[in-house]
Amino acid sequence: MLDFEYHTPTHVVFGKHSVEKVGNLIQEQGCKKVLIHYGGGSAKRSGLLDRVAKSLETVGVDYIMLGGVVPNPRLGLVREGIALCRKEGVDFILAVGGGSVIDSSKAIGYGLANEGDVWQYYAKKQAPPVCTPIGAILTIAAAGSEMSDSSVITNEDGWLKRGLSSECCRCKFAIMDPTLTYTLPAYQTASGAADIMMHTMERYFTAVDTPMSLTDQLAESLLRSVMKDVTAALKNPEDYDARAGLMWASSLSHNGLMGCGTDGGDWASHQLEHELGGKYDVAHGAGLCAVWGSWARSVMPANPARFAKFAVNVMGVEAGADDTETANRGIDAMEAFFQSIGMPTRINQMGIDLSEEDMRELAYKCTYMDTRKIGKFVSLDRDAIYDIYKLARA
Repeated sequence: MLDFEYHTPTHVVFGKHSVEKVGNLIQEQGCKKVLIHYGGGSAKRSGLLDRVAKSLETVGVDYIMLGGVVPNPRLGLVREGIALCRKEGVDFILAVGGGSVIDSSKAIGYGLANEGDVWQYYAKKQAPPVCTPIGAILTIAAAGSEMSDSSVITNEDGWLKRGLSSECCRCKFAIMDPTLTYTLPAYQTASGAADIMMHTMERYFTAVDTPMSLTDQLAESLLRSVMKDVTAALKNPEDYDARAGLMWASSLSHNGLMGCGTDGGDWASHQLEHELGGKYDVAHGAGLCAVWGSWARSVMPANPARFAKFAVNVMGVEAGADDTETANRGIDAMEAFFQSIGMPTRINQMGIDLSEEDMRELAYKCTYMDTRKIGKFVSLDRDAIYDIYKLARA
């Protein structure tokens, strides 16, 4: 195992009716004016925004609102939010939604606290020194942004989807009420669960020869738990225990715990999906499912034993004649599970018919225009990335 540092400063408030505590939590931050940032109409229709506003009004905290966040959140709205916050004197941002809303809030926080255009940070031209304080009320169990150090934004100029990680953006608090996820559509529930699993699987498939055994066991247990809970939640959307399990797994999968003692993980599948999400606006979890199996089959020969361990300990498959056979059984089983919850395992199952030109473009963008390789389990260049897109196409 490798040496590591682990830091999770986010104050978690978990349980039914925890939304009512938001006013006091924000008051503790000593801020003067809050931006309530949210997505579509569901936050309004459900009465959630009214509950949030009432809690702030009770403690005398001023606020403004900005909605309109979409999946694969846009840079255009981020810039609009930065300008609005500067005009209104906002000094705290409250994200009410899922990962897209939290990521958009983090980006606004970067732009508000620093000079220059916020895209410079996502384009990796420099690192953000500070971020305006962020809080979150989680409504979707998926991205784990409520406890992570990362955010992902899509630039409409070129449809580039880029991620940024920085300790300064971690939420000051995260309110998690599983009942807020009862009304999620089945596809969104399943896509979110897939995202949770992939955050753990990215870290599980490490290039380190001797990863920490305890971290492996935590990851394997979390994956089995998510598989059980998403199946139950799809069967009964108001199964509180299943929804609670998914919500807590969302945070644990992406707050760094699942990577302790490893090299941090592979992340090639995420990079492959980012280009699909940026260009075709697909649901993130679904896009990950569509490319994972093809990535896995491409890189598995580099360390069949690691995939065989995953196959037995996570997927519960019977060991084959050798590690390679066992590994392939595990990959097949993972794809079968994705299909069982309504997720795609090929790109064309999302209604995308990739041409030769499309795949070349995606591979080029994925390498940041031929300036990098992706992945740690196996380092992938532009040609290898193209091959995986081609294998995943249909």
